[in-house]
Amino acid sequence: MPRYYPIYLDVKGKRCVVVGGGEVAYRKALGLKEVGAEVVVIAPEFYKEFRSKRGITLLRQKYSGECLAGAFLVIAATDDKEVNQKVWEDAQRHGLLVNVVDQPGLCNFIVPSVVNRGELQISISTGGASPALAKRIRQELEDLFGPEYSELIQLLSKLRPLVISSVKEEGKRRQVFELLSSPTMLMIIGQNGLKKAEEEMRKIISTVAGSQQ
Repeated sequence: MPRYYPIYLDVKGKRCVVVGGGEVAYRKALGLKEVGAEVVVIAPEFYKEFRSKRGITLLRQKYSGECLAGAFLVIAATDDKEVNQKVWEDAQRHGLLVNVVDQPGLCNFIVPSVVNRGELQISISTGGASPALAKRIRQELEDLFGPEYSELIQLLSKLRPLVISSVKEEGKRRQVFELLSSPTMLMIIGQNGLKKAEEEMRKIISTVAGSQQ
């Protein structure tokens, strides 16, 4: 099996085609929609949950090569091997990113198992060898990285410009970022909330910035 180069894609506003109308296709379409893709789903029939989702274009038809016109990325999620093979061949011919679900040999990218904590994303991949193992590891990581990580990243994003503008020395700036992202801050968030954590962070920034004088 090939080794994969890990990468995160910006698909906002890009046409992403999902071939298939079942539950798996629904999950793939939803994941793409959540990150801002222009999602088009092609199938003769659709899983019931599709009907309640806005922002996803449903084309009730059989797949043909023309369906990939203007696509940036395509995912095939059907139970028809012939259709999946044709999607792969058409996508390859047009130089598109393509993933055929559960068939690593018909993919030029694979979708990892992911732990999402706001802007924090932790991806787990076994290179397509064992999705079950990747899922188990994801579940273990979900217990290790709780919702407080999402809140910590919100604060780090908010205060990063202040650190850069007020702490001029590179070594001290690195020290500040390490202090702001420490387990202590996670504990403060968990026990006392975001407001208290932000107060503590601002004290650290002010103290280090003042020491430069």
